[in-house]
Amino acid sequence: MGGLRIERDGEILRVTLARPERRNAFDAELIAELTDAFGDVGDARAIVLAGDGQSFCAGADIEWQRAAIELSFDENVEDALKLHRMCETIDRCPAPVVARVHGYALGGGAGLAACSDIAISASDAVFGFSEVKLGIIPAVISPFVLPKIGQHARRYFLTGERFDAETALRIGLVHQVPDDLNAAVERVVSELLSSGPEAVRAAKELIRERPDGDETAQIAARLRTGAEGQAGLRAFLERRDPPWR
Repeated sequence: MGGLRIERDGEILRVTLARPERRNAFDAELIAELTDAFGDVGDARAIVLAGDGQSFCAGADIEWQRAAIELSFDENVEDALKLHRMCETIDRCPAPVVARVHGYALGGGAGLAACSDIAISASDAVFGFSEVKLGIIPAVISPFVLPKIGQHARRYFLTGERFDAETALRIGLVHQVPDDLNAAVERVVSELLSSGPEAVRAAKELIRERPDGDETAQIAARLRTGAEGQAGLRAFLERRDPPWR
């Protein structure tokens, strides 16, 4: 049995960490599975990333960490690169990724929330960048976390303290802490599905690449003159639903 469950639900791809007995903590196998899953999402219009059981993801698996003690410097570099490739693959996934966060989201688990486009958290979720408590640092996930939490890393990376969902919301790690987690996730997914599929993917690329000047004009013109843009604009002017709804 692998540590990941992948289910296609119409136009939605649901990717679930399925190691509840380990609080969905990472090991080499789960990292490889996540990298593969997000490396090929096909024509999915939205991806929901969640965790089975009582936690979203509690970071690195203790047995995996124990094995890492014996690795050489070069082996540690390769191990870290695999984790970075996983984070990068999720971050650069062409389809929008919605993280459903509950329970523990520690270390790499908090990193998963940062890699997602939209992170929605249960009110009782617990976050933390606890690496310094082990004498290490969250280096690999930092390129994905720092753009989200900015200067707040100066506290939470250094102290390694745990913090609640409201704090995660305040510092920008998550976007919403609703009363009904499932309903909030499904509402966001429905918003994504009500938008043009090509436009959503193009918007995600725009956010990541941050073009300027003439390039933005070229992008706008390409979308406006494309089949989807033409259909959407005509539907709006004619007061009817676009074809993708």
